[in-house]
Amino acid sequence: MSVTKPVAASLGFPRIGVRRELKFALESFWAGKSGAGELLDTAEHLRRKTWLLQRNKGIDVIPSNDFSLYDHVLDTAVMVGAIPPDYGWTGGDVPLDIYFALARGAQTTGDTAGCGHPGHGRDVRALEMTKWFDTNYHYLVPELARDQTFALSTTKPVDHFNEAKALGIETRPVILGPVTFLKLSKARDGDFSAITLLPRLIPVYAELLVRLRNAGAAWVQVDEPALALDLTEGERAAFVEAYDAIARAVPDVKLMLASYFGDPGDNLDTALNLPVAGLHLDLVRAPDALGDVLAKVPADLVLSLGVIDGRNIWRADLAALMERLRPVIAARGADRVQIAPSCSLLHVPIDVALETELDAELKSWLSFAVQKLDELSALSRGLGGEDIAAALAASDDARAGRRRSARVHNKAVAARLVRVTEADRNRRNGFSERIALQREKLRLPQFPTTTIGSFPQTGDVRKARAAFNRGELDRVAYDAFLQAETEKTIRFQEEIGLDVLVHGEFERNDMVQYFGEKLSGFAFTKHGWVQSYGSRYVRPPVIFGDVSRPQPMTVNWWQFAQSKTEKPVKGMLTGPVTILNWSFVRDDIPRAETCRQIALAIRDEVQDLERAGAAIIQIDEAALREGLPLRQSQWKTYLDWAIDAFRLAASGVSDATQIHTHMCYSEFNDIIAAIAAMDADVISIETSRSRMELLDAFTAFDYPSEIGPGVYDIHAPRIPATSEITDLLSLARERLDDRQIWINPDCGLKTRGWDEVRPALTNMVAAAKALRG
Repeated sequence: MSVTKPVAASLGFPRIGVRRELKFALESFWAGKSGAGELLDTAEHLRRKTWLLQRNKGIDVIPSNDFSLYDHVLDTAVMVGAIPPDYGWTGGDVPLDIYFALARGAQTTGDTAGCGHPGHGRDVRALEMTKWFDTNYHYLVPELARDQTFALSTTKPVDHFNEAKALGIETRPVILGPVTFLKLSKARDGDFSAITLLPRLIPVYAELLVRLRNAGAAWVQVDEPALALDLTEGERAAFVEAYDAIARAVPDVKLMLASYFGDPGDNLDTALNLPVAGLHLDLVRAPDALGDVLAKVPADLVLSLGVIDGRNIWRADLAALMERLRPVIAARGADRVQIAPSCSLLHVPIDVALETELDAELKSWLSFAVQKLDELSALSRGLGGEDIAAALAASDDARAGRRRSARVHNKAVAARLVRVTEADRNRRNGFSERIALQREKLRLPQFPTTTIGSFPQTGDVRKARAAFNRGELDRVAYDAFLQAETEKTIRFQEEIGLDVLVHGEFERNDMVQYFGEKLSGFAFTKHGWVQSYGSRYVRPPVIFGDVSRPQPMTVNWWQFAQSKTEKPVKGMLTGPVTILNWSFVRDDIPRAETCRQIALAIRDEVQDLERAGAAIIQIDEAALREGLPLRQSQWKTYLDWAIDAFRLAASGVSDATQIHTHMCYSEFNDIIAAIAAMDADVISIETSRSRMELLDAFTAFDYPSEIGPGVYDIHAPRIPATSEITDLLSLARERLDDRQIWINPDCGLKTRGWDEVRPALTNMVAAAKALRG
């Protein structure tokens, strides 16, 4: 029977649940309120719903093993037995307590290890966490030893395949490829390349593929996003070595090699010559790659064309895609083409139909994961000759309406951008002149202590916010509640002896959403949750139009907090690059232009805070590095406009006003010059999980400004002892001058509980005082 249409293939689907079921199941389990059975039942229910949904939407190739309780890279490390010895694993199945100790750390006592709840009877840190390529998703970094051995330690991919098969759904299992896995890992004991461990790892992948074949899997999707990176000749050779060996060991399993997040570029020839049955391309991020591929692709290779944007939420132009894909189908035949998203749909919300409070015009422009399945199905059917006139008309109408909408463009914003001068991007004097004025004004002790901004968003805070949003609590009562929480937090910080205080941010739902709600050009969802890591989900704002600031956003809360203390209180803002990178950004103008619009809005707020009396203003750029293109040849263009935007936001104040910034998990070595060019007076970074290794970049560069290396890992439910913090500070002092060092947690404390925060910060201040002594 001849194939008349290309198949519609899904590469992965959000695992969190329409109502965030996974989050609540995880947090209930971690709190000891439910058992492992209940957590695993919830996970199974979510998988079943996802498989059935995709089948009902007409998706021909449905993935399995795209689900994870915490993180798919962690799952891979556990699968191959790459578990450091500290965690107490001795082989065999990996219990949940060890799995979650790797993810979150653990600090408990007793002899009940293995009972199912995380971390009983051990005190271990979590694995380091960093960004998954250039997304806002975080993965756990596997730690590998020079003498590392591997063994197939879980059969999760096989189990999930069989689970779907029992429902009558033949899935394509998804696994993280061996080369990407090793490239994302770090050496635990010495300076060696994890890629050298490939010969030991390949047999484990071969064994897994044999088990999948025996279970009935005809195809397996092997994700190798490392193909979008700058690779060395040795790394390209590793791809050849890995896939040649796998093909010899398991010749009868068809592999769909999935590259995404960028253009394979100079890695394309390597990818096309590997012994795989299919190749997936991200044609959203690399639209020009198709021509190169079609010119070189072997006749029998199945091409998976990632034409539906898996990382943004705008409706696809179905008519344009049909026009683009018809010649490919005609040339290759429908049986050698698959229509797919650019990457897993993990990075977009689940269903726009849930957004009942979003206005109809804006809603008509959007496509979430469920709608993207509809777009995939429509393209597949249309390219097979079926009538999809209704889908094409809806797509055309949405795009035309968006172009015509008066909500999108603001002439005043465009005019202001034209008026920006070079002086607007620069402080009056250099850091050495500024820091002298700031030290005289602030009179802080050596090794000043502070926090990154937020304090615990307790159940009471969330309940009050929800009651206010439902109209059950009026503005006066809600503000009174927030003022009481703020004052309590100021008092706590004074009591333990912090030097620079924050107001706690209890009025803020999210560090980006809070500002977006006060800026023009933004829209917000109620159910547009996207996983950031583990049970931490965010609702990215939607930037649909030109951005401006109608009125001050934070000044009143800063003034209230400062009125309650003689110590300096930081003004707390989110930077323009982070607001951009943590939002779903409009695609009708360059990202750089939108970023400059946001920068001018933040600049207005910085100047208003200074006029109100703020001596220290923190402009967080947590997401600066994650926007960095994967190819180094494209870095300069991005960094030029990103750094320009930060400077535009920060440079409108006097030399005596101290500008701080904060950056989340980042490798700084390769962009340290750009970070220095931001010209912030103080930068705080997350360094506790890396044991201060990230400071090496600042040392080698001779970074001129002051630095707050994080000494308290707020992503894990551990309370660091004073001695542990002192040890970290000793490592920091080996790399930095004492006059440079600030002492602070890794990040904001929003997700932690007061029972953890109180002793941890008390210990942090004690460590600082000991250092001064």
